[in-house]
Amino acid sequence: MREGGSAEDSTARAVELLRHAVGYALGTAQPVTPALLHRPTPCAKWDLGRLMVHVDDSLAALHEGVTEGTVALHPAAPAPRAAARAPDPAAAFRLRAARLLGAWTAAGPGRVVVADAPLTATALALTGAVEIAVHGWDIGRATGPPDRPIPAPLAARLLPVARQLVPHEGARHPLFAPRLPSAPDAPPGDRLLAFLGRDPAYGR
Repeated sequence: MREGGSAEDSTARAVELLRHAVGYALGTAQPVTPALLHRPTPCAKWDLGRLMVHVDDSLAALHEGVTEGTVALHPAAPAPRAAARAPDPAAAFRLRAARLLGAWTAAGPGRVVVADAPLTATALALTGAVEIAVHGWDIGRATGPPDRPIPAPLAARLLPVARQLVPHEGARHPLFAPRLPSAPDAPPGDRLLAFLGRDPAYGR
């Protein structure tokens, strides 16, 4: 997940990418209401309510990483950092996102310890950008039309990051489904989704 230039420049570019991913996800989450939380999503076995809890927890973990320099994993807890099914999940998501972006604005090219493994702040921001953007698409598909594809410029920058996150098929389990076929001339968003095991046609 390296980019040219100094470490400071790389981190700044990664944070900008994270900012665009969060902005996209905020847009797809805007229509979410408690009445929609039972809807299915492209994430197998997760309804929209569970997905919103997961995304909120991901934002909280990214905030924890940049403010505390460490991210602890709690595999036994379904939502260790986020409140399960907030009364207004879209509002809770907006608040968490604002806090995250405020913290990452001042981030430097330091290191973050994730489950006892060191990771650069740049790599954490890039990883977060992929997750938030793709889950933003999941949210948009769950809420229904209009179609809210991942913006092509954002997806084009995230695709090489995703390829580094999943360098071979053995690295997919348990976070990603098997890669789906995608035409070379498909939109960048469709190629990103297919690479991460999602059907771009879901819900169309």
